[in-house]
Amino acid sequence: MRGYDLDLLRYLQVLIEEESVSLAARRLKVSEPAMSRHLAKLRVAFADPILVQSGRRMSASVFALGILDRVQELVRNADSLIETRALANLANMAPTFTIRANDLVVAALALPLLQALKKECPRCEVIWAPEVDDPASDPLRHGRVDLYIGATDVMKPEIRRQTLFRDHMQGVVRKDHPILATPVTPQSMVLYDYISVSRRGRAQGPIDWVLRAQYGLARRIAMVVPNYHCMVESLKDSDLILPLPGIVIDHISVKALGLATFQFPLPLPSIDAFQAWHPRRDTDPVHRWLRETLFRVSHRVLGNKAA
Repeated sequence: MRGYDLDLLRYLQVLIEEESVSLAARRLKVSEPAMSRHLAKLRVAFADPILVQSGRRMSASVFALGILDRVQELVRNADSLIETRALANLANMAPTFTIRANDLVVAALALPLLQALKKECPRCEVIWAPEVDDPASDPLRHGRVDLYIGATDVMKPEIRRQTLFRDHMQGVVRKDHPILATPVTPQSMVLYDYISVSRRGRAQGPIDWVLRAQYGLARRIAMVVPNYHCMVESLKDSDLILPLPGIVIDHISVKALGLATFQFPLPLPSIDAFQAWHPRRDTDPVHRWLRETLFRVSHRVLGNKAA
């Protein structure tokens, strides 16, 4: 173990998973300068950059991605020395986990997560609580929710979080939509009406902000709906454009529905979704098992979108 110890391996695991010094620091509750020092030590110990600049963000190096599974296993095995007794009884437990997430996450992860949990804990139950308008941190603080999955930045500072996946918005239209006749540009984007998906009834978002700030353009929002389900099947009968994240597009039958997709020609920010929990759950072995299982399932199901 010359050059590193278990604590440094834990920093290595989180840096690779988060692909961000700041997010890793927030997750492990250390300062960014301290996390940067740990990254510097890891670079010397492994003779590899671990994280490399990729556009406006960092990405894990090929070497780092290649050792992530083994590092996770090492850290997990070390933690299991303490947790063995609690987790040995999973098969006889009947825990109920309450997870708060929007319908996009539920559609993509609910069934794969339940199947993975039941392999080790056949009697477990998962309750998916809908997103509502109260602050996401409150049900975690009060114990009404075990995990929150989402992308909101409005979280109390003590809440722990781990990035699960990164996504981008794409445009969904009928397969013979006129916008597809030529390469899509910001100028051609604003020629058509849009549907905005917002459970809070908000019409505008990052697409509008970028169009206005960088191109002096504005799009027309013809309709605001609470979820994508209510419009995706009837989209083929109109010229409306429906922006959706890739996690949704990957789980609907685009061609069978008579639809097509296109990339927005805009520098849109990524959607960084994470799982969040209250710090009192950090050392709960069953809760840790739930979080690690969700992280693994996210990587398996979402592929290159996974963090």
